[in-house]
Amino acid sequence: MDIMDQIKQQIESNTVLLFMKGTPNMPQCGFSSKAAQVVMACGERFAYVNILEQPEIRANLPTYANWPTFPQLWVGGELVGGSDILVEMYESGELQTLIKDAVASAAEKEAE
Repeated sequence: MDIMDQIKQQIESNTVLLFMKGTPNMPQCGFSSKAAQVVMACGERFAYVNILEQPEIRANLPTYANWPTFPQLWVGGELVGGSDILVEMYESGELQTLIKDAVASAAEKEAE
């Protein structure tokens, strides 16, 4: 499978997906740490990809997303943004709503 197809499949098969350096419990950079904290604080399960263990994804995701930096949060197949955007959205309450709505919508689709 082509790396771009693999990235697309990961995004499509996970309602909430965080591409980050490290893991939510052991982030490898301050931006990934902040991003993981606010996503965890939203209270829904989410998937993550440790780009340090996936050099091909690390190299190709910025092209796929047209977004140069990490972390990247994807919700419902759409790029939400990086650490600073996520923190701002969390502080305004927007991130919690976005994630909860996306998870609820995905659950409804699975139930059909």
